[in-house]
Amino acid sequence: MTDNRAASRVEAHEGDALAGFATYVRTAELVAFVHTEVDPAFEGRGVGSLLARAGIDSAGEEGLRVLAVCPFIAGWMTRHPEYAHLEYRAASTVTD
Repeated sequence: MTDNRAASRVEAHEGDALAGFATYVRTAELVAFVHTEVDPAFEGRGVGSLLARAGIDSAGEEGLRVLAVCPFIAGWMTRHPEYAHLEYRAASTVTD
């Protein structure tokens, strides 16, 4: 796994081939994962899960929360409740 900050994405490689990536937007408070893509040649091999875990672990190590805009990342977090403490939730409320 590589955190390619210049491209704002976590990347998975096999040799020289890019197997997949998870694109993010990073702020001072959080990392918003907006899109995950796995090359069809690597589908079914757990690449997406590796990308999710690496990206979320990295955010946690930096003390950042995770906003899962990407449906894949959101689903992965739901299936891994041990990461619930990293989920970003807006603190503001709407009143009438």
